Amino acid sequence: MKLKENIAGFGVLGILTVLVLLPLAAVLAQVVCPGLSPDKFDAGNLRLVLDVFVRPLWKKAFFNSAGLSLATTVFGLLLAGTLAHVRVRYDFPLARLLDIVSWILMIMPSFILAQGWVFFASGNGIASSWLHIPGMSSFLFSFPGLVCVMVLCKYPMAYVAIKAALEWYPARLVHAARMNGASPLRVWRTVQMPLCLPAYFSAAMLIFMDTVGDYGMSSTITAVYAFPTLPYTIYSAICSSPVRFDMAGVLSMYLVVMIVVAMGLQFCAMGRKRFDFLNCGTERVTPRKPGPVKGAVITAASGVFCLAALGIPVGSNFIMSFSDSFSIQKFRFTLDNYRGVLELDGALLRGVQNSLSLAAVAAVIGLLVGFAAAYLLTYSRFKLKRLIDLLTLTAMAVPGVVLGIGYIFVWNQKWLASVGLNLYGKPEILILASVASAVPLINRVLVGGMSKVPEQLLTASQIQGAGLARRIRTVLLPLLHSSTVSAVLAAFGGSVFNLAITTILYPPNFSTLPVYISDAYNDLKFGYAAAATIVGGTFIIGIMLILEFVLNIGKRKQNADNT
Repeated sequence: MKLKENIAGFGVLGILTVLVLLPLAAVLAQVVCPGLSPDKFDAGNLRLVLDVFVRPLWKKAFFNSAGLSLATTVFGLLLAGTLAHVRVRYDFPLARLLDIVSWILMIMPSFILAQGWVFFASGNGIASSWLHIPGMSSFLFSFPGLVCVMVLCKYPMAYVAIKAALEWYPARLVHAARMNGASPLRVWRTVQMPLCLPAYFSAAMLIFMDTVGDYGMSSTITAVYAFPTLPYTIYSAICSSPVRFDMAGVLSMYLVVMIVVAMGLQFCAMGRKRFDFLNCGTERVTPRKPGPVKGAVITAASGVFCLAALGIPVGSNFIMSFSDSFSIQKFRFTLDNYRGVLELDGALLRGVQNSLSLAAVAAVIGLLVGFAAAYLLTYSRFKLKRLIDLLTLTAMAVPGVVLGIGYIFVWNQKWLASVGLNLYGKPEILILASVASAVPLINRVLVGGMSKVPEQLLTASQIQGAGLARRIRTVLLPLLHSSTVSAVLAAFGGSVFNLAITTILYPPNFSTLPVYISDAYNDLKFGYAAAATIVGGTFIIGIMLILEFVLNIGKRKQNADNT
């Protein structure tokens, strides 16, 4: 058994090393060895590391990313905490709508949301031309405006994490504090809030990592408003002529360092303290009906918030899709955008087909690797399983633009051509990168599910003579059905709409849905880009709903039989 675990463990380690560690190391090595060419090695290039505080563009990109990420984290955490508190504590008509809007925003690509906000707030956009709201353009295309858009885009991850933590409370500890004279506010501050710190810290990390590495939002906004960030500047360094390997390496290093520092601060803040309280008379929070006035205020505020967060970007895309001009001010209704998008031999159809193929392969391979990693982390005695955990966490933290550039450096080496492994410019490199981005998410979801399955169940089946494959098939997989379906769907959706990786790595004549939409937008074909967004997004969501239904057929039959 130990031999099998060691073989599986080293196999997973090898796969993660190729998928994650080599690309990251290749990016960082560009600082001293541009293009990974031994003849260009120069240790003196290390002085470039300090140039980020000297060169104007590098300096601006660094401080823009740092400031935007920190501000988004702070205000996003406050917004998510407030919404989660209201949602858990009160029962009001639009409570369920908050959850739905948050989940939609969480899976919707940031570049599509940014595209909608640009259509709404630009100088000749919906806010100015139709709603006559003054100053919207000058506000949105400024640092405070970008923070607002980022907060509305990134808060859902924190909202889901905090809401899950607030749904249970330590009733025994709360009653003890109240009996000793503590006010409700003091009970929350000294008892409930400290026990929820892991959720708040995790939520903050999720917002920070997703914001600092976001390429889609910055690439879309930068087309209208000059606000360079590290991900967009790194991409520009690779696409410029001549290619700036040193610049990409230095800026990627700072991007990774910022994430590592944030993770270190989280670890230091958490320390080795215990936050478990499920044995302290824990009770599930029951939402209560607010008073008439408070209920009306909460309902109205929730409706306005949902309209602003989701209705504006989605509605703006929908309206723009029927425009024959790049300006809402000169809006004339037309269906030409949809006719062009829906051509049977059009580029959109090929892009959707390519994206679906990549996402399907990435989800299947990612599920196999992620399941193996989760099993090793949960049940095995493999000595290096902490390294597996570290690599999956690293893959989750590394931004897509850094990962994509790393794949160029690794798989574009001349010596690989002699062994048939020069994958740059081929669809296979997109599959590898998509798997690398899918594995961490699948692994985290499955680890959470496996942690609820006692190891004694697997041991009992093993004593009865069941082999490893049979134990997994008959014991573990049925108990992990919901987690597995959620992991596959999340990985599938993320792979379809991964703009950073597909923009950097897509081969010639191999367009994908995100690249297709982004190219149309950058060519100022706003109506066409909006129509492609609506059609492509609707089609992908429909596929995901069908996939969810098919994957849950067996579960529904089982539930029907039990009833």
